[in-house]
Amino acid sequence: MSETDEKLAKLKEQAISQLQETGVSPIDDALLDELVGRMRTIVNNKDAVLVSGSDDSELETVRTNYVVKRMGIEDREKGMAAIKAVADEMSSIRMKNRAAFYYMVNKKLS
Repeated sequence: MSETDEKLAKLKEQAISQLQETGVSPIDDALLDELVGRMRTIVNNKDAVLVSGSDDSELETVRTNYVVKRMGIEDREKGMAAIKAVADEMSSIRMKNRAAFYYMVNKKLS
């Protein structure tokens, strides 16, 4: 297993742990694998694999880059409502895993 694959596996483990901590069950493994796979290019950047739930510019980036570009949801209010709900649900987690955050946003908007 390459170093990148090991980091992605660890990222997935952390995502599963955070999803379980927030009460998500069952976990759609295919969706989580897809989200973790998209992190391949940023897995070496610790800041990039985390989401700051209290930074409005970070939440806007999530909306633009994931909700709009990946999910195709243009409705700003709907997207931000889902993102802020996830940030609230994950508020007890200091270092929010981006794959877990995107997973929860995806489930709220699907």
